Amino acid sequence: MSAHVLDNPIWHSLISRHLDLAQRHEPAARYPAQIAPFLGVASVPADAAEALSGAFAALVPPEDTALLLGVPPPATPGWELRHLANLAQMVCAAPVAGETDPDGIVELGPDQREDVLALTALVYPHYFRPRTMELGRYFGFYREGRLAAMAGERMGTHDYIELSAICTHPDFLGLGYARRLLLFLANDNHARGRIPFLHVSRENPRAIGLYERNGFELRRDIPFWALRRSAAAD
Repeated sequence: MSAHVLDNPIWHSLISRHLDLAQRHEPAARYPAQIAPFLGVASVPADAAEALSGAFAALVPPEDTALLLGVPPPATPGWELRHLANLAQMVCAAPVAGETDPDGIVELGPDQREDVLALTALVYPHYFRPRTMELGRYFGFYREGRLAAMAGERMGTHDYIELSAICTHPDFLGLGYARRLLLFLANDNHARGRIPFLHVSRENPRAIGLYERNGFELRRDIPFWALRRSAAAD
């Protein structure tokens, strides 16, 4: 039985929806570092270490760390693969009933980029880069002249779309902004024929509860990995 595309979401995103952004060196591909730290590997046999080593060397500079989701590649000499966590991968299989009125929701673009980077640096650090907004659409609420909450689209294929950067400024918690953005994006993507999914840390039960109450169900726990050159190779 062939694996589901969501079992290897980074790779399948880079060979489909984000093909034009991919830096590719068979049998691997990655996003440019200014967009995202993610790298994907095709399904390869255990004896593909030499090909993988060459691909990793071409795609991951000595000072860089790439992040992977799903089944890890086979052991590759000169490279350290460290398991970071198991994330909850959740899917919204059908449109969700609820408040999806777009009133007050604004699409975020280049003019709002500095506001987006300031909010994500505060509450969503590490994964949001200067060019991350090129991955999809981003939306938010402004209150008191500040970006109070946001959510957007990240990885995906032509049939699935990952919702990401769902976050609220600490000064505006409890006002329902994240929920409205989540429902708006989930239902809008269903209307476009795409199934929303997302990844969330098992150490964030508050967020998991929000997603469960709003149409998302656990698909699987998916391992999250960091790849860097081994100390001996540095």
